Amino acid sequence: MTLLLAGDIGGTKTILRLVDLVSDADWETVYEMRYLSGEYPDLVPIVTTFLDAAQTQVGRLLAPTKACFGIAGPVVNNMSKLTNLGWLLDADRLAEELNIPKVSLINDFAAVGYGVLGLQDQDLCTLQVGESESTAPIAVIGAGTGLGQGFLIHSDTGYQVFSSEGGHVDFAPRNEIEYQLSRYLIDRFNIDRISVERVVSGQGIVSIYQFLRDRNYATETPEIANAIRQWEAEAGQPEKTVDPGSVIGTAALEGNDRLCQQALQLFVEAYGSEAGNLALKLLPYGGLYIAGGIAAKILPLMQSGHFLRAFAHKGRMSHLLERIPIHVVVNPEVGLIGAALCAARL
Repeated sequence: MTLLLAGDIGGTKTILRLVDLVSDADWETVYEMRYLSGEYPDLVPIVTTFLDAAQTQVGRLLAPTKACFGIAGPVVNNMSKLTNLGWLLDADRLAEELNIPKVSLINDFAAVGYGVLGLQDQDLCTLQVGESESTAPIAVIGAGTGLGQGFLIHSDTGYQVFSSEGGHVDFAPRNEIEYQLSRYLIDRFNIDRISVERVVSGQGIVSIYQFLRDRNYATETPEIANAIRQWEAEAGQPEKTVDPGSVIGTAALEGNDRLCQQALQLFVEAYGSEAGNLALKLLPYGGLYIAGGIAAKILPLMQSGHFLRAFAHKGRMSHLLERIPIHVVVNPEVGLIGAALCAARL
């Protein structure tokens, strides 16, 4: 057996998992724990604390031989700087100080890319069955704090994972209300272009809501107004007590707030359209996986038909997109699974 260490490293929390790898298709979680990242000066003391606790719990020496950490930020030459924490992570330094022979740092969305290879049927909700091809490209897109995109290409040694910055492409309005939204965001933020991430993300949900509210689409309820005011008052604070995007999404799911319902419909349509843009570029007949923190939380809205209609609304190329399998990832630990799979390949 091979003992692997997998990590999901974010500005707020760090999740670590020890895995016993018997074979590529057979592995077992030995120990898992989460920590508040800001309480530590670096990743090394977190891992040390984790391994000590794991050994106490399991009752035997635990010495991982390989480790992979998914980082919420860019990774260049196996190094990454986490701006919000002031951490500078270097895989070679981590390997030396933690006495782990092989250590790799990857972008957190690259970890999601690896992770989709290790998912089971119960980890997915299929929006479109399509016609799967075993060696075709795979696409991954996920709206959360931002908008991640990536892809997998098949080779003789299996799938290779590639990250991208596709979330920062230009937002492409498709109709009059989206043109008005784009102009609203340009004026509101005093900028000269709108990236798709400003619309298809948690912040995007709030922005769409504010756009509709300011255009008097419907009356704002006191509950949502209070949540947004509190969120705005906490601007700049590392820990916020309210997530207005989640509040808006919950109200939309409950069906008792017209403003929230329309905001989520516009969000889901923009999400579907951008997923369709990614699919046109890659033709991912191996599957398009929708990850991120939002889709699974608003699953009934993703299943309502608005996402798929926007996804396939591509003129003469629409018939190509109707063949692509589309799955929502409902397992929130897909990044940890991916980090473990990546570690196994080292």
